[in-house]
Parts: sequence; structure tokens; C-alpha cells
Amino acid sequence: MTIDDNALKPDWSAPDRARAISTTRAGGVSVRPWNSLNLGSHVEDDPEHVQENRRRLAESIGLDSDRIGWLNQVHGTEVVELTPNNVGQAAEADASYTRHPGIACAILTADCLPVILADSEGTVVGAAHCGWRSLCGGVIENLVSAMAVAPEALQAWLGPAIGPERFEVGPEVREAFIRHDPEAAQAFNDEGARPGHFMADIYALATLRLNHLGVSVVTGGGLCTVQDSDLFFSYRRDGRTGRMATLIWLTG
Repeated sequence: MTIDDNALKPDWSAPDRARAISTTRAGGVSVRPWNSLNLGSHVEDDPEHVQENRRRLAESIGLDSDRIGWLNQVHGTEVVELTPNNVGQAAEADASYTRHPGIACAILTADCLPVILADSEGTVVGAAHCGWRSLCGGVIENLVSAMAVAPEALQAWLGPAIGPERFEVGPEVREAFIRHDPEAAQAFNDEGARPGHFMADIYALATLRLNHLGVSVVTGGGLCTVQDSDLFFSYRRDGRTGRMATLIWLTG
């Protein structure tokens, strides 16, 4: 069983030199509750297991381990450009982009939404960590701006995240999104939620943000990390658990 056998790959029309992958929980060496391909170094897993899992990932995609741009994600909106000079520094940010071949933008998740972007000419790629705070705060807008190409030339893919039947939020979350855009109300409903709470569709919320920016080609979505325990880690389901990674990079 290899990482490549179990990974998700975008079904999109990005240029061939824009490569992307979203891992599942299979193919690694970590033991419960991080079994088995935990790629997060901040979740109390054995550091040697995490290092081996990251090595396997790098080998499976044909990159050196030190060319994967891991971030210190803080549920914020900061964006960093990855270059040969800083790719190994784990900047405090929730999005990254690069124009350099052979450097991967990487996002760790276990319910939050990973969003990747590529331009039609294959000159720049980016990735964003979209928990509700980052998404509401404008991490996608900041990433699209930093990539500095026309939004109409970009397309996006939404990786695995908590689904709309399991993402219960308080009224303050709904209000925060609606204050930014009244159309966001369509991504919330109270069916199945506790009194005073709402079920949120983070896929719909991200798509709405992208569309308003001018990114009209958005694929992916439709998965649920909470419901599929065989494929995905889920913090909301399990608490102490591992992290998947979604990566995008340019080939030479």
C-alpha cells in the first residue's frame, strides 16, 4: 500500500506542470490514534514517525523533503511566497504560493478546508488553509491577490473537509460571514442543528468567495472528513488525531 494508491488527485483542467495531491490517513507508520500517515508535527505523534511519513510523501511525489513548504498554521490570513531561500522555514501563515518549480505549497488539515489554486499558464500555484476563521477573515482573497494574476485565469480545487451535515456552528459564525456577504446565508441552515445553532457548508462558503473574486472554475468538494473514518483524520470526530496534507507544486 503506497501513498499514491490512496491519495486524492484533483479532477481539473490545470496545466500539466501544476501537480497536486491530497493525502488520506493510509500509507504511513504512525500508530493509533495517529494511524497511519500523520503528517502533522504538532499533534503529539512520535517525531520519528512524522519524519518517516513526510519522507514517504516526498518520495511519492518526486520531491526532496526540504522542498515541501510546511507552514505554522494559526487560523489567520497571512500569505507567504515560497522560494528556494525560505521553503524550509515553516513561516507562520495559513496560505502560500510559489512560482518556483520543484517547491510544494502544503496545507495540513483534519476537518478544515484545503483550497489549491493554479493559473492557466502554469506559472504560479497556491494553497490556503480554510478553517472558518481564516476563510471568513479573507485568506482566499489575500492569496489570490498575492498570486498577482487575473482571477479569471485561476482555477481552484477544494480538498476534503468537514461536510455540511456535520459542521455545526454557533450564530456568531453565521453572522460573521453574512456581514461580509449577505449571500453567505444560503450556506447555513438549522436542520439537524441544536437550538440556536446552524449547519454550515464550508465548501459553498469557499466557492462563493472564489466566485466573487472572479475565480469561476471551482472543482472538488462533496467529501466529509468526519463521516469517513477509514480515509480521513477528523479533529471534530476524534480530538487526538493526525493530519492529512494537500500539496500543489510546479514541475520544471
